[in-house]
Amino acid sequence: MAKAGVLGAGSWGTALALLLDKNGHDVTVWSIDQAEVEMLDREREHKSKLPGVKLPQTMKFTNEIQEAITDQDFMVLAVPSPFTRATAKKMAPFVKEGQKIVNVAKGIEESTLMTLSEQIEQEIPQADVAVLSGPSHAEEVGRCLPTTCVVGARTKETAEYLQKMFMNEVFRVYTSPDILGIELGGSLKNVIALAAGIADGLGYGDNTKAALITRGIAEIARLGVKMGGKIESFTGLTGIGDLIVTCASVHSRNRKAGYLIGQGRTMQQAMDEVQMVVEGVYSTKAAVKLAQKYEVQMPIIEQVNAVLFEEKSAAEAVKELMLRDGKTEHSDLPWEA
Repeated sequence: MAKAGVLGAGSWGTALALLLDKNGHDVTVWSIDQAEVEMLDREREHKSKLPGVKLPQTMKFTNEIQEAITDQDFMVLAVPSPFTRATAKKMAPFVKEGQKIVNVAKGIEESTLMTLSEQIEQEIPQADVAVLSGPSHAEEVGRCLPTTCVVGARTKETAEYLQKMFMNEVFRVYTSPDILGIELGGSLKNVIALAAGIADGLGYGDNTKAALITRGIAEIARLGVKMGGKIESFTGLTGIGDLIVTCASVHSRNRKAGYLIGQGRTMQQAMDEVQMVVEGVYSTKAAVKLAQKYEVQMPIIEQVNAVLFEEKSAAEAVKELMLRDGKTEHSDLPWEA
């Protein structure tokens, strides 16, 4: 049995805390919201974010961040991506040299273009930072429906340790050294999921979604490889796997926000209606900046950015995507003479 601190009591943090508790670990969950802590401790259910999932008495909840860090064998950082850096700053004074932190949020910081693990390492340089990602909606993990994820770490030893902590009969975990590829896949797929939702909101069909997923992963991989990520990550669970579920699932907040935008809501109206952090919105501007920095064409992501922030109509954005100059699908494939 290990001692685990989970920082963030949203749907994903709560689902992972339950998973770790069922694996026999001693779990303490921290929330910045004292009312949320009291509600979870009393109700043993997060009725607004993970309804129907009962939380055992063995799980502890606290509003004191030190309690979720001190003497823990590892921590899970599960706050929404816009709050990752601020939370890491709060954590830093209590984290010991070499203490393991697994980040499970997905995003890129617009002002610095840093991934979440890079932000954590900058704020907590003494930590051993890893990431966990894959097709894993909290609503299904909380109900113990089978899925598979990937843990990325700087060393094989850390990756295999965390693999053992999380893995069970319904949550299979693979390991990878490609932290950058894992994070880029997890962050950028949220932008493509917004596009898929917009297409659904416009009334388009399965063909449209399949095209968006396929060309979306091409954009993500093109940028990711240019930045140093590995193509295997983008064709695997943390690339195409996570992209498929986020574009297609009713649980996807990014797809839902896109759907509302496709139906005519503004970005802010859609975010307000979803009532959870839509991480793809925060990653879109960063993705466009990365595309410019690395001189990579990302037409889908550029059009999503125009819809979100430049008042372009969703229908016009789709029309521009379709009417771009004709191209070869794989430019590195030679033609026979």
